[in-house]
Amino acid sequence: MNDEERNPGGAGAAFDASGAPGDRAQAASSEGAAGPGQQAGAAPTLPPEVLIVVPVRDTVLFPGTVFPIAIGRESSILAAQQALREERPVGILMQRESDTAQPAPIDMHRTGTMANILRYVNVPDGGHHIVVQGLQRFRISEFVRERPFLAARVVTIDEPDEQGPEIEARLLHLKQQAMEALQMLPQVPQELIAAVQNATAAGALADLVSAYLDIGRDDKQELLETIDLRARIDKVSAFLAKRIEVMRLTQEIGKRTKATFDERQREAILREQMASIQRELGEGDGKSQEISDLSQAIDEAKMPHEVEELARKELRRYERMPEGAPEAGMVRTYLDWLIELPWAEPEERPIDIAEARRVLDEDHFGLDKIKKRIVEFLAVRKLAPHGKAPILCFVGPPGVGKTSLGQSIARAMHRPFVRVSLGGVHDEAEIRGHRRTYIGSMPGNIIQAIRKAKARDCVMMLDEIDKMGRGIQGDPSAAMLEVLDPEQNSTFRDNYLGVPFDLSRVVFIATANMLETIPGPLRDRMEIISLAGYTENEKFEIARRYLIHRQLEANGIAQGQATIDDEALHRIIRDYTREAGVRSLEREIGRALRHAAVRIAEGSATEMHVGADDLVEILGAPRFENEVAMRTSTPGVATGLAWTPVGGDILFIEATSVPGKGALILTGQLGDVMRESAQAALSIVKHRARGLGIDEERLGKIDIHIHVPAGATPKDGPSAGVAMFTALVSLLTDRTVRSDTAMTGEISLRGLVLPVGGIKEKVVAAAAAGITRVMLPARNRRDYEEIPSDARDKLEFVWLERVDQAIEAALEAAQEPALR
Repeated sequence: MNDEERNPGGAGAAFDASGAPGDRAQAASSEGAAGPGQQAGAAPTLPPEVLIVVPVRDTVLFPGTVFPIAIGRESSILAAQQALREERPVGILMQRESDTAQPAPIDMHRTGTMANILRYVNVPDGGHHIVVQGLQRFRISEFVRERPFLAARVVTIDEPDEQGPEIEARLLHLKQQAMEALQMLPQVPQELIAAVQNATAAGALADLVSAYLDIGRDDKQELLETIDLRARIDKVSAFLAKRIEVMRLTQEIGKRTKATFDERQREAILREQMASIQRELGEGDGKSQEISDLSQAIDEAKMPHEVEELARKELRRYERMPEGAPEAGMVRTYLDWLIELPWAEPEERPIDIAEARRVLDEDHFGLDKIKKRIVEFLAVRKLAPHGKAPILCFVGPPGVGKTSLGQSIARAMHRPFVRVSLGGVHDEAEIRGHRRTYIGSMPGNIIQAIRKAKARDCVMMLDEIDKMGRGIQGDPSAAMLEVLDPEQNSTFRDNYLGVPFDLSRVVFIATANMLETIPGPLRDRMEIISLAGYTENEKFEIARRYLIHRQLEANGIAQGQATIDDEALHRIIRDYTREAGVRSLEREIGRALRHAAVRIAEGSATEMHVGADDLVEILGAPRFENEVAMRTSTPGVATGLAWTPVGGDILFIEATSVPGKGALILTGQLGDVMRESAQAALSIVKHRARGLGIDEERLGKIDIHIHVPAGATPKDGPSAGVAMFTALVSLLTDRTVRSDTAMTGEISLRGLVLPVGGIKEKVVAAAAAGITRVMLPARNRRDYEEIPSDARDKLEFVWLERVDQAIEAALEAAQEPALR
């Protein structure tokens, strides 16, 4: 499309560029004038009341201003020539859409400017220009012709002749704004400055300023259509104020940029002079040697082609940078990261299955099923080293050996081991890295661990994966989806590196204390291996084989200088610790050995033997005691089993009655689900009161209070339903619950006992607490094989299908009534 009917120099050039419209008009006329008679095919003469219309695309002509306009459409050329022949004015009217090639009357605005054609110019390239001077505004009444050019009947609009202090004040303010704008522009024609200074009519000044304002075509058309003098001056003043502010900011930015450039130029000159002085003194060019070393390191890194190209590109950038440039340090750090990562394909490391079994047995006692699964994992890795092996996730309470199992796997595979702690991570950039645009940015934890291990086939332990958070910086668990997906992690892209890195040879092993906080998609990518708490015998063996030896070394005691006998170990396990793992046990052993270390260090003894009778003196009074028998010796108390993130535990359900109106009182920080279980248990008791031998009238005259001790600890879940029902029946029938029995299970209003989770942890806790009999839901028989054999051998199992069976198995026989 030709640039037809456009202002060749731009309508607002006076207030944001050099040059003036008067210069442009003179230039247009200097190309040589041509008479209108050069065009043939003149149209018939029009009546005097009809105005010839010249459509323009982006130009708004204001009264009293002179502008050159390029015309290229045949209809516009004919219109200009006809007006010149008949010596009549034309109407300069802007079309609504500048892209319309042949505008019809419907495409035109209705307000324009009547103008005289001062000059008609033919330029050497075949174009046509007219120089026009605006006379006054007009409004279209009707179009009378469309071909060969537009013509219309119009109503001229006279300029309002308003006077008064308010108009004069607006005139002075606008004049001051215009002079301020002109002073900010270079090479402003003196004629324009004089025209602004000498303006006496407010309307004329507003039109003059509007003509040269750098604003949009629609804004200019709005000013042309504003007839009210006050409103027009206010609009022009507002537009001009905005342009002055923009020009002021532009000048300030330009000054700051120039100052910065001058300072950098000065630094560059000084550095060049310094380099020349060093060359004269015969000193070597350290930068060249550094570039050579980096280039050699890139060659030796065996990067993929795409990564090597990027490294070479960054090296060339670094070579061109001055040493003191702020970005030089960032580029050098990036090159160091690329060079130090293990890009080369790792060599195959042999896996000896027999040796792997030996290492696992040497490092860990028990855990037979876990070891069997790890050996299977290693066997698959040996037969298919490039296959997509599963991601193992060890789940269990603290202190059961999850992290040390990962170290044993690394030893068995002869691979470096590296640990990444994910606990508390709540920023996606901790996994994917920060983008290099930020100062101090660096790769994510995964790439950092690879660099630390110096091997692409390392064993990477993702510790505490269940404790990742989520914040405004993103969801790190979502970023882990790519890391732990064998289909995607071969092209893992860290934001800092910006290139893919192959993680498919890394052996990922995750650890967690609980599964509930791990998002479903992330959990689906891992194979879950559960580690239950240790039994007393297992803790004893672990202490005897590993913990004592480790604490002897930690406290500087030689072998044979201090010993702890077996009975003392059992007492420490039973009376001083109660946990699923062995961390507290190791701390207590350490305390006992430190007592021996003091005696040996001060010379009062050369050898120390710690026996069971010495523990009270060394460790203090026992912290835990078997309170089951004491607690359940009265009616209304039942022993329940609970699951916690750190293993199983026992809890007591206590019920009592006070005079009242049948209300249920619940205390002990019980959650909503546990409260509902208590309500369900009471409803079953009321429904079956007659069959249980309970006085129904008494239930309406008492309030029942259920309390679960350890009130500072929040408790929730449905698994205490059986224990609550048993405690209520015990209270209302005045029969005690057997002190050797603990129970778990959810109940329904129909009296069914429903399955619950955490059976393995709960049973281990029951055995550790001295319980000899446990009552479990019959539908949890499937979990029996998961219970450690030591715990199974100590316990009698009662499988419940209905609550009636619980009452028969748990309650002692009714006692003879006693006087109260």
